[in-house]
Amino acid sequence: MPVVLDPDAAFVLNAFREAGRPPYETLTPKEAREFYLAGRVVSHPEPPELASVQNTTIPGPGGAIPVRTYTPKQLRKYDGLAPALVFFHGGGWVIGDLDSHDVVCRTLARDGEMIVISVDYRLAPEHKFPAAVDDAIAATKWVSLNAKSLGIDAGRISVGGDSAGGNLSAIVAIDARQNGPKIQAQLLIYPATDFAMTHPSHSEPETSCLLTHTVIRWFRDHYLNSLADGETWKASPARVTDMKQLPPAYVLTAGADPLRDEGDEYAKRLESAGVPVTWKTYPGQFHGFITMGKLLTKANGAIKEMGDWLKKLG
Repeated sequence: MPVVLDPDAAFVLNAFREAGRPPYETLTPKEAREFYLAGRVVSHPEPPELASVQNTTIPGPGGAIPVRTYTPKQLRKYDGLAPALVFFHGGGWVIGDLDSHDVVCRTLARDGEMIVISVDYRLAPEHKFPAAVDDAIAATKWVSLNAKSLGIDAGRISVGGDSAGGNLSAIVAIDARQNGPKIQAQLLIYPATDFAMTHPSHSEPETSCLLTHTVIRWFRDHYLNSLADGETWKASPARVTDMKQLPPAYVLTAGADPLRDEGDEYAKRLESAGVPVTWKTYPGQFHGFITMGKLLTKANGAIKEMGDWLKKLG
């Protein structure tokens, strides 16, 4: 479908292109990670001040998992315990870490008035599928099992993330439906839901910006052991046939995003299964825009809306 970028999004895209930044697929994963983090200075807004930000580790199936816990100054409590969001960062399962999404997590903690626990799951290609999935599931279960000692209400734990993190969040929610723990809600920010990559948005020229069609395949090839992995729901949550009784979802998509149709279709299927869905689309924005609040005003508004939604969950 025709895509017209918002003026500020078009300005940012042109600036990135004129800067001559190398495509990720021309770099090694290590170089790509360093390059991705370097962009924080240019695009990330000032981090909100919180009551506390703590780095620690929790046990995982492949060893200790680094996590960062964000506690806002204004914290909702129910019988002395707070709601929490277990957050998984984006980055194609290859790049990104606790620092790349630090401002997003701080802002969600502040606006949602809740504890946010960001999970630094294992990355590919050093740790291929299903390492990230295993870490995400294990981290969520650990938070639930240790909720009281963390000051968290075990009945008010949500999962969320952007892109690859949205993928992991959807998978955790599906797994928890059968295996626990109870998930209050899922926050899916332009989520990757189907490795088939056959939706129209994967071939439209207008969507191949910043997250290009080529780099998506670079991420896929680093993450999956083979294309057969992508046919399983633990890689492609859209492959689940029954979406009934999944937790309420907030699904955000962007018009100039190769993953747009995946997210839109996933939201529609959740709705059809009777799952309460808040579905927000930003037609004039591209993939990854929510981390660019220093340059894109709609990024800050989008996070505020997500925080408000999390607050309304109670």
